[in-house]
Amino acid sequence: MKKNLFRTVLFSTVTAITLGSCSNDDNDSGSNPGEDNTRWISLTGSFPDDTGTAGNGGTRALAITPENAANPSYEVDLFKMNGSEYVEGFALKSSRTARVQASEDGKFLYNIQYTGADGGVFNKYSVAGGKYTEVGYELNTASILGTAPRWVKAAEGIGVGVYSGTVTTVYEGTAPNFVYKSRDCEVKIAAIDLNNTAITNTAIFNFPWTDAERAAGYSVGRIDVPVLNADKTKLFIGCNVAKVDPTKTPTISTAGVPTWPSDAANINGTKTLVVDYPSLKNPKVITSTLTKTSNHGYRTMTQYVGTDGHLYQATATSGADIIRISKTTNDYDPTYHFNLNTALGITGASIRAWRYVKDGVAVVLYTTTTAAGGYVALVDLNAKTATKLATEIETNAGLSTTLGQYQNIGLIGDNVYLPLTPAGVDGNIYIVNVKNKTITKGAKLKTASGSFYLGAY
Repeated sequence: MKKNLFRTVLFSTVTAITLGSCSNDDNDSGSNPGEDNTRWISLTGSFPDDTGTAGNGGTRALAITPENAANPSYEVDLFKMNGSEYVEGFALKSSRTARVQASEDGKFLYNIQYTGADGGVFNKYSVAGGKYTEVGYELNTASILGTAPRWVKAAEGIGVGVYSGTVTTVYEGTAPNFVYKSRDCEVKIAAIDLNNTAITNTAIFNFPWTDAERAAGYSVGRIDVPVLNADKTKLFIGCNVAKVDPTKTPTISTAGVPTWPSDAANINGTKTLVVDYPSLKNPKVITSTLTKTSNHGYRTMTQYVGTDGHLYQATATSGADIIRISKTTNDYDPTYHFNLNTALGITGASIRAWRYVKDGVAVVLYTTTTAAGGYVALVDLNAKTATKLATEIETNAGLSTTLGQYQNIGLIGDNVYLPLTPAGVDGNIYIVNVKNKTITKGAKLKTASGSFYLGAY
């Protein structure tokens, strides 16, 4: 395995990094490894760490055919062991649960290792003959993204990783007369060519709050799920927004450091960081006042470009809203608001993961505060309607937890693939046909203590 360790901090003035010092095994289009034309479905699952914490030990993958995925008599046992060895499947490189992405045709998986000695190292795997083979070279992104990066496939063939630094509170004066100034952090972005395994550009800047927002106590913690618009001219990055009240008296620690009280109730809306692409310049923040819930997700995608060219954004994983960013203005559309509670006629829903399919149709995985378990809905974003689709496992309370770790909903044509298992409880692949508006139970998924399935690709 060839390696290319990217350790030098690069700035946004760099427009392309060719990394030409290493030969590249995969600089074809990245779409046709070997002679295998089978459309494989990769299932990923997480296993516990040494302390037994569910889903915290790493990630395994197994490729099956769509025919096997649809067969309720077919059994997938990703976590079966013979002594200390796993019987089937493949271990993706990562000390903790990997954040796996895939090419649209399922022929490649991509991962940036999460924590550990190799945290920040990008790996690419071909899925040929149902087997996983590491291809190309490793790419170390840690100097930009750190060793626990947030990253996704922002468009086909393009990965983007993002990082937000520690929030630093700036103030003046002395106790007890401190004067609040701002709460700022540094943002870092890296664009990755997934076909040729190269970092093509990076950027570093302070989060671009306006002076008024800074003075009002706004800050951002986690940023995540960067997605390119249809024209690939703008990059939209979800934000976990916080706010303090600078007008209140701060609490002063024993070290003499002031902390102002939270003012989350007065956040004026969900916010998205926008930069130009591919330059990664001109950062700004756009705000939707239709919801206050953040849109940064956890390990799941929250944003998709629709068939109509607009970008649809969910307030996952704690909200029930899907809002829209206009393809014309690259700003929020104040006239569009989908609410899952309203569409289903329920209360307390939280979108845990979702997938835009086509023509305004989407599939949503959700939980509610009124009933334990995890649920499936077929959504029409144009009509703003939703239909609950029943599964045999939906009332299992363990799904409330594992859906919070969900990473990817598989899609082939009109079929959506949903592996659903609580930790340590067997489940199934459920297949939603969006054309027929049906859900069927497919292959059985065997688990083990502390293990569960994360997604399908």
